[in-house]
This record gives sequence, C-alpha cells and structure tokens, in this order.
Amino acid sequence: MAAVEVTLAGIRLRNPFLLASGIWGESGESLKGAYAAGAAGVVTKSIGAEPRPGYPNPTVEAYGTWGMLNAMGLPNPGIGEYPREIAIARNAGVPLIGSVFAGDADGFAEISRRMAETRVQALELNLSCPHAKGLGSEVGSDPAEVERVVRAVVRSVQIPVFAKITPNTADPVALALAAERGGAAAITAINTVRALAIDLTLRRPVLANGLGGLSGPAVKPVGLAVVWQLYNALRVPILGAGGISTVDDAIEYALAGARAVEVGTAVAFEGVRVFETLSRNLPSRLDALGFDSWEAAVGAAHPPRAATDRPAKAEG
Repeated sequence: MAAVEVTLAGIRLRNPFLLASGIWGESGESLKGAYAAGAAGVVTKSIGAEPRPGYPNPTVEAYGTWGMLNAMGLPNPGIGEYPREIAIARNAGVPLIGSVFAGDADGFAEISRRMAETRVQALELNLSCPHAKGLGSEVGSDPAEVERVVRAVVRSVQIPVFAKITPNTADPVALALAAERGGAAAITAINTVRALAIDLTLRRPVLANGLGGLSGPAVKPVGLAVVWQLYNALRVPILGAGGISTVDDAIEYALAGARAVEVGTAVAFEGVRVFETLSRNLPSRLDALGFDSWEAAVGAAHPPRAATDRPAKAEG
C-alpha cells in the first residue's frame, strides 16, 4: 500500500491533508474534531491582535457544491482569547499551524510572536484575504512588502513560517519568491479568488460587503495553475489549496508540485468526515496510479529537466 506520510518544513504529518484556515477552526474542540476525523493537522482561524466582529450578514453565499462566496471580514476573538482554544487542541496532540494577520510588518511580527508563544508548530501568514480593508491581499500584493513582512516574522520567532499568497495578482510567482527571500519555510497557494454576486430583485450585491472571495471546486484550476508555476521557481515546499474535495483533486495538486494540501470548502459542505474519506482512499488510489508513495507523486506531472533548470528543493 502506498505510503502517505509527509514531512513539511520539518513537521511530520501522517498524511498530506490539513484543515484550511477559516473553516471549522473557531474552537479547540472543532480543531480536535478535524484531527480525529483524519486530518493530519489543522490551520487555525486567522487571528489578529484585537477582537474583530467581521462584516454584517449576509456573509456567505453557496452555489450548490461547486463553490462558495464569502466575505466574513476576518472575525476572530483576538490573540488574548484564542490561546485557550489552541491549548485544547494542542493537549489532544493535534499538529497546529497558527494563522495570523496584521496590517504591516511590525504588526505581523508582534502577532506572530504571540501566536508562537502558544506552542503551535508553525505559522501561516494571511497575506491574501481578498476583501478585508487594509489587511490580507492589500498587504500581500506588493512583493517588497511581502518580503518585509516575512523577514520581520522570521526574525521574531523560532518556528517555520508559511506565507499564504493571493491569486488576485498578475504575478503570484513574484509574491512567492519575495516570501522565500524573506525566509518563508513554505508557501500556501491559494486563498480565495475575488468575486461578486448580485441579487437581481434587490439590485445590489448579495453579500453585505459587496466583493467577496470564491472558494470550492470552481477555483481548483486556478489553484493548480499557481502551484504549477511556483514549483518551477521555488526551493521551499508548497501547500496546495483551492477546491480539494476528493483524492483525485489532491493528487492533481501533488502532480502540479504541492507537498501537502489544505481542505476548506469541502468541510463546509460535507463536515469533517471528508478527512476520513480522503485519508482512507488515498493509498489505494496512489497504488492504482502507479505511485508507491505520496511523495513520489509530488511534481511528477512536470517534464524532466536538468538539475540546473530548477532550484533544488528544500528538504521537507
């Protein structure tokens, strides 16, 4: 049976499936539940320095099972309250990646330092939320600022730092390379795609914020394209995210170059039991495709190249 264990930036994972930030991560019990269901680890809600209520309703619009539009506005209890939830999951043995956001490099460094004190195993910098004013992609769309933010965080903590980049840019590779120069141990690609829905009767946007972010199967081709581009440019590993709901989706991401994957919208549609299905079905599907391990599939769709054509990949 194909091996599915993964090492990501020195973190050993029992399989390549992580709970994505923003879905199911409100409490320690929900983080525990995702791990118990089969996830190899979890990414927390994105946490800021202070409590944030988020946008007024409506904040979510679902489109069958092919997508979800949301503009939540990064609601969170703040770093003063959330550590108690992290402790619940940590005490249950859950591998934890703490997601954080801020408006500038100094803010990211401070919130990251405080998140690291909760003893998460890595940090994921939310540089890519498409609808939060002064945050997310408004910070993470400039390569120079991305490099400043990542470097400031790396200097402030002693754990691996992942940068989650936006697809809402002409050049995601430039953002990822900037994060790598700043010291990122991995790149997460992608966050949601900026999108809009309009209510014909009311003649106004469906979401209270107007613009939102589209996730789910509809954005999988976008995520795959970004991962494909990044694999040829980066030395650090890539976490693929965007539209993963089946093992075939996940293996596509591996073939494009993702060492691990994050699952979000599928959890909203199916519940955390999706992780049990994914983890159970992955070994036999890899076998059927001729791979003896998940690791063997990573990057396998890329044409063979000379060693000098592509940067050497960092271990794990």
